[in-house]
Amino acid sequence: MMKPRALIFDCDPGTDDAVALLMAFAHPERLNILGVTTVGGNVPLKYTSLNGLKIAELAGREDIPVFAGCDRPLVKHEYLSVEQIHGKTGLAGVSFPEPKRALESEHAVDFIIRTLLQSSEKITLAVTGPQTNIAMALVKEPKIVSKIDEIIFMGGSITEGNITPAAEFNFFMDPHAAHVVLSSKIKLTMMGLDVTHQLVTTPARLKAIQSIGNKQSQAVFDILSFSGAYDMNRYEIEGGHIHDATVTAYLLKPELFQGRECPVDVEISGQMTMGRTLVDWYNSNNNETNVKVIRSVDIEGFYDLLLECLKKYS
Repeated sequence: MMKPRALIFDCDPGTDDAVALLMAFAHPERLNILGVTTVGGNVPLKYTSLNGLKIAELAGREDIPVFAGCDRPLVKHEYLSVEQIHGKTGLAGVSFPEPKRALESEHAVDFIIRTLLQSSEKITLAVTGPQTNIAMALVKEPKIVSKIDEIIFMGGSITEGNITPAAEFNFFMDPHAAHVVLSSKIKLTMMGLDVTHQLVTTPARLKAIQSIGNKQSQAVFDILSFSGAYDMNRYEIEGGHIHDATVTAYLLKPELFQGRECPVDVEISGQMTMGRTLVDWYNSNNNETNVKVIRSVDIEGFYDLLLECLKKYS
């Protein structure tokens, strides 16, 4: 049997982070999750950290430690949460009990650095929020670069933005952190809006999730129903988008996705375009490529995988 992949999951839960985490927690034989690290993003840090604990307990994974990280961007003074999508606490639509355990006392950035430096094997980073914790770790201890196997992140967009006309939310929240990561020479895989907007939670798909009949599938149904209502109104579509779960799906079944290596950067100074992702899909300038940019997904295969993960809790 293949050894499970060593993984740190950095996130800002958040409704779609909850789905991503539940998928990952369901596969301990595939993913050795060394810790969950949280960052301010969809909602403030105090809520994302509490939510990390709640989701781990929902999954019965109290063995996984949760570390609170950075509560603000590296440089930007502006902080913008999206409570209209995720609710005030980040997990609207579901009533979670208060967690039975506390957060770890160590800061997430220090945990990331310590874990990487002490590891005898390379570790993958799954990143589904603003990349502040990762950038801080890279700046504080550059030696960790050689210990990172790959960073798979949800963020960016080849085409339009979703928080401004130009920018995707995670990159807009901390473009300077994204720039640090993009410049790191680490193996990077990007799940941008171009692929996540293909994954619409239609009524039939939500019904299939709910019909599994365990408390985890019901939580996912409730979460996606709440966040989907916003997307349905804004985008005039028949369901919501699933963003962060693409990262877990790629970890578990990369053959569901197609993309190519591209030069990628992020705008960090534009007044109108702050956070815009610059993807040279055709490498027009023959620059060095630094990111595998995912652009298409087997939609039915993705939802089959989501259902399979949730059924493992039964």
